[in-house]
Amino acid sequence: MNRIVAAGLGCRRHCSAEEIAALVRQALAQVDLAPGDLTGLFAPAFKQGESGLAAAALALGVPLVLMPDAALKGAEPRALTRSERVVALTGLGSVAETAALAGAGERSRLLQARLASANATCAIAVSE
Repeated sequence: MNRIVAAGLGCRRHCSAEEIAALVRQALAQVDLAPGDLTGLFAPAFKQGESGLAAAALALGVPLVLMPDAALKGAEPRALTRSERVVALTGLGSVAETAALAGAGERSRLLQARLASANATCAIAVSE
């Protein structure tokens, strides 16, 4: 089985693909990984229709996978970051971390906790 390297993402509405892709590259670099190591971008299903996410995935050459709420909730206990503001908005303690963990699978772990730019967040998780 190949290792899954998942970039979990959260973003404000209409966040640009350039900002998202730059943040993903920064998060990967923090853990000595390259964009070529990435399996995919993972975001909550409620982000469907955010063109910046789809365009960032295309620019990075990986699929965008929208994760259902149940998968995000299942991964939430393994997240390291919790924002009460994000809980109030989404019901999740950390959108990026839960998306990364859900995307990398049940036995995954965070390599990079949530990083934030002006309009996006990114976390990196890897399957075990």
